[in-house]
Formats: sequence, structure tokens, C-alpha cells
Amino acid sequence: MTTWMTDDVVLFRDNVRKVFEREFAPLEERWRRQHLADRSVWRQAGEMGLLCTSIPEAYGGGGGTFAHEAVVAHEQGRAMVNSFSINVHSGIVAHYLLACGSEAQKQRWLPKMATGEIVAAIAMSEPGAGSDLQAVRTSAVREGDEYVIDGAKTFITNGHHADLVCVVAKTDPSRGAKGVSLLMVETAGLPGFRRGRLLEKIGQHGLDTAELFFDGVRVPAAHLLGDEEGQGFRQLMQQLARERLLIAIGAVGMMQRAIDETLGYVAQRQVFGEPLLAMQNTRFKLAECQTEATIAQAFVDACIERQLAGTLDVPTAAMAKWSTTDKLCRIVDECLQLHGGYGYMTEYPIARLYADVRVLRILGGANEVMKELIARSMERQA
Repeated sequence: MTTWMTDDVVLFRDNVRKVFEREFAPLEERWRRQHLADRSVWRQAGEMGLLCTSIPEAYGGGGGTFAHEAVVAHEQGRAMVNSFSINVHSGIVAHYLLACGSEAQKQRWLPKMATGEIVAAIAMSEPGAGSDLQAVRTSAVREGDEYVIDGAKTFITNGHHADLVCVVAKTDPSRGAKGVSLLMVETAGLPGFRRGRLLEKIGQHGLDTAELFFDGVRVPAAHLLGDEEGQGFRQLMQQLARERLLIAIGAVGMMQRAIDETLGYVAQRQVFGEPLLAMQNTRFKLAECQTEATIAQAFVDACIERQLAGTLDVPTAAMAKWSTTDKLCRIVDECLQLHGGYGYMTEYPIARLYADVRVLRILGGANEVMKELIARSMERQA
């Protein structure tokens, strides 16, 4: 128990855990085979109160706090249900709208996001621009009451199902970071908009990661986020700390899942006439993993408390993101080793975790970029 885990949040966590374990986890194998979740899962998630949990009730949300978002992220990671990204939909896009959108934009999109009627994605990465968002080449040119968008995006989570895409584009290429803007794009029947192939990945095979193409796509000028052009980079920086903390929260959930799976396996696996758990190496390795996971959880809990208080800064969120995802990969590797040959078989959860977690050191900003952000903040203090 922590100060942020109130009785209300504990009850919510227990319900969310049951939903992921009973409703969604049994479908993961089929989703992995078909390389995307069923579209209906979004409606189901909305009906079960998993979407937009911290968006005010006035906009159709759950009216909760970041604590409720944290619970959803943790339990989704713990249940190994990664074929649809609530983090991107609710934790990121919904909060761009809440923080930066006009009243009309909030009323237009947030209620439908809360029910799962529309699925949201954010289009940052491009074939030539990943963590360096100032290098995006997608353009949005104002023509009267519309913007004309041209460009290509890649690695877009929820990309196949997305009905609403928050597009990072250059409205003034001559101004660098000050020329970046965010535009909301409704994809249904939109001329010039095209989805590319579902990308083949090492892991997370059920997540609809796609390419998106914009060829002379016209969107109303009223779909610009913010009251003027050029605010996009600042808007991104304001929300990226939230995104990175959500990644860290999911990472600690997956750490514990890896340890629990391994503990169950070594307790029943017989080696030289006794359980593998009886061997000192096994016991010590698991003790190390549990210690590291517990330390990571404590730091993440502290970050959640700071986020709730409005004091979480970008460097601290970067620390949480890089440290937990690095630690997660090491713990999963140790746990796979304790499974022996069976750890390499994909019917075992530990093998799927091994493939799925590697990308967390890259998405949301590569861990090397996280360290650079931390180092810059230290340099300013020197």
C-alpha cells in the first residue's frame, strides 16, 4: 500500500485485474495470430470503464485521477495484454485534448473516446525521425479554412484501428521546434489518407502497429490543437513525462509477472530429484530479481505521487522510464534462463515477455535520449 493507493483505487484495481485476466488475456493468443485485436475490444473496454479514467465526467470520462490511469497501465502490463494500447488512447491523446484542446474539440472527441466508439493514436515517428521530433518532415500548410497535410508516419500504435490521429507536423519548417504543430485528423473516409501494412515486429504481435500516409489530406483549421500554430513541441514536452511514467508503470507490472511465472515454474520443475527452486542459484537469482522489482516499484510509486501532486518533472520521468525498462529486460532474461529450454518456447509466458518487452527501451523516447535529458538537467544545476 502507498499513499496514492486509496481504498477507492484498491477496489478499482481489483476490478480491473479481473477484467484483464478473465476477459482479455484469454484472447491474446488469437490476437497474436491475426496480428491485431478485434475492433470490438475497444467498445468492451469502454463499457468496463477502462478508457479515459482520469478524464472529467463532463466529457464522458471516468472522473478519476492519474492513480486510476496508473492502475490500468499496471494491470494491463501484469496481465500481458498488449494487443491494444490504452496508454496511447487514454493516457496520451485524451490528455492532449484535455490540456490543449478547445471546448468544441473536447466535446467532439472525448466522449466517443471514453466509450470506445473511436480509437485514438498519435503520429510522431517518421521513417527519418524518431526520438528527434524536431526532425519531422510531415507538413501542414494552411489554405483558407483548412490545413493540407503531406507526409508519412511509421511505428504508429493503434494505427490500423485509429479513427482519430493526433499528427505531429511542421506548419513552418523555417522555425525549427517553434514550427511544429499538432493536428487532429479524423480518418473515416478521408481522401488522401491511407494506412500501410501492419508492421512485422519481434514481439507484441497482436498490437496493430502500422504505417500511415497523408497525401494532400485536408482537415479543418479548427482541428489545430492550441490557439495558434507552433505550439506543438511545447505541447509534446508537457505530456511526454506522463507517457514515460505510464511506460514505467507497465514495466513494473511486467517485472512482477515474470517473477511470478518463474517462481511457479521452478517450484514444480524437478532437477536431480528435487525442485529447481531448492537449488541455491535459483533462489538467489529470484531473490535478486524480486529485490530489483521492489526497488523499481517504490521509485515508480514516488513518481505517481508526484504526478498526482503536479510536481513530476521531465528528468525524473526520464529516470523512471529508462531505469524500469532496462531492469525489466534484465529480469525477464534471468527468468527465462531459469526456465531452461522451455523458456525459449513461445507457449510459455516468459518467452512472450522476452520478445514483447524489448521495445520498451525504445518507444516513448529511446533510453539513451532519457539519459541525455537527465544529464542536461544536471548540467544546468552545475
